[in-house]
Amino acid sequence: MTEKELLQKNIEEFSRLQTYMLLSDKTAEAYQVMKQRYIELKVILTASGLNLTDLDRIKE
Repeated sequence: MTEKELLQKNIEEFSRLQTYMLLSDKTAEAYQVMKQRYIELKVILTASGLNLTDLDRIKE
């Protein structure tokens, strides 16, 4: 998998995960698990040089 493909995969997962989080109750255990992955993806994408200002809908 090329770096570009990996970046695309992470962006797609980040977007999909945010949709699930927005549909979930913030007090649910599943939300907390999703939040951990959200933070991981946010770090990965930021370290890759991507500006998340427009992509980040959760803003936590």
